[in-house]
Amino acid sequence: MNISEIGHDLADLLRKFDADYLEAHLEENRSSHLTYRGKELESMDKTSAVGGNIRALVKGGWGFVSFNSLDNLKAKIEQAIEQARFVSGGEARVEPFQPVVDIVPGDIALNPVDIPLAEKKELLDEYNSVIWSTPKLQTSVIGYSDNYRKYLYINSAGSFIEQERADVTLRTTAIATDNGEVQQVGLSLGNRGDFNRIKNLHRQIKEMAQRAVDMLVAPHVKGGEYTVVLDPVLAGVFIHEAFGHLSEADHVYENPRLREIMTIGKKFGCDELNVVDGAAVPGLRGSYTYDDEGVPATRTYLIREGILTGRLHSRETAARMEENLTGNARAISYRFPPIVRMTNTYIEPRSTSFEEMIADIKEGIYARNWYGGTTSMEMFTFSAGEAYMIRNGKIAELLRPVTLTGNVFVTLMNIDAIGNDLDMNEGGGCGKGGQSPLPVSNGSPHIRIQHCLVGGR
Repeated sequence: MNISEIGHDLADLLRKFDADYLEAHLEENRSSHLTYRGKELESMDKTSAVGGNIRALVKGGWGFVSFNSLDNLKAKIEQAIEQARFVSGGEARVEPFQPVVDIVPGDIALNPVDIPLAEKKELLDEYNSVIWSTPKLQTSVIGYSDNYRKYLYINSAGSFIEQERADVTLRTTAIATDNGEVQQVGLSLGNRGDFNRIKNLHRQIKEMAQRAVDMLVAPHVKGGEYTVVLDPVLAGVFIHEAFGHLSEADHVYENPRLREIMTIGKKFGCDELNVVDGAAVPGLRGSYTYDDEGVPATRTYLIREGILTGRLHSRETAARMEENLTGNARAISYRFPPIVRMTNTYIEPRSTSFEEMIADIKEGIYARNWYGGTTSMEMFTFSAGEAYMIRNGKIAELLRPVTLTGNVFVTLMNIDAIGNDLDMNEGGGCGKGGQSPLPVSNGSPHIRIQHCLVGGR
């Protein structure tokens, strides 16, 4: 019996129990992975799993049970309800919405998991050879993964939703060394299950490896305040990490200081600044039709014309904060309950060209790609994957990697030019609450920031 047939039996079963609210997820999951370290293939595997979970809400308390066997689902419902009763008396409730019955096909021409591992290895062997044709490399890493999920969402109100999705990611890193100096450059790509989109990358991977070598002899920038231009990748990571997580309503609800900061109607940027999150934007890694609470996907303006206008919600946070549902409850698999997560987060493009953006910069920094970073409330530090000086309106010499540090709200106010060249980065995976990596995308046009603190030598 497949999960669709089991799901119909489970839907009947949920209606027979005494609880304020019940929901279930059932899932079939297949994946494959290949990892290279240095010149050698380190691991290669292909896995499959079937499982599910039950969530129960009783008098303000949640119970959650996950399982790898679809036998005796009645006992698992009883266990979730018993857990919820132990913590009853809390404040949890869910925002009501109309039940949905739907089937959403994955629109997958060729399931990437079905492509032979030998074919994937052949392509990655080529990429590894390209990387190692570059001198002065110390080591390299290639990580490939793909995934196919068929999953059901069922609740006691009558929703029954079947969805499919596939995912492909490729991450490569080249690390170069010379005379005690070490530099690394990475390339990350992802998409909704199209293996062909990670083919024919030989030129980009060669350039990545060579850039790591070139950075060994690049000069350090003098630390200080600069006018900084961010490329779409780094600007997208900035808006996701430094601002997007502050827009997740569970963070806001649970933190009085953040509630005070993230007040709807507050001015956060110039009139041209629009920040959006939305799974209803089609075709991206963070896109879907229904979230993991069966709520239809939306497109939510977090900042509109410089004003904070929205935040991201699950059914519980929407009910607690008395705000509209946004369809942002997500879980990476049936092993976890859904929590508030971003989807596709980006700054909308405006009218400034890149050439216009840098034309009047006498001395500034052009920061591209990203290497890593940390955030703490409104403070952030990000490392750019590569950086160049801007001199008299022109891109000049390559620099050693730089760090950008600041307060996200001050930085948003210091954005004074937004480009016309929106690009979305689909190579990342978001982590929160022990659930990682969640497929998301983020992006931006080029943006210009005044008075940005840059760390160098």
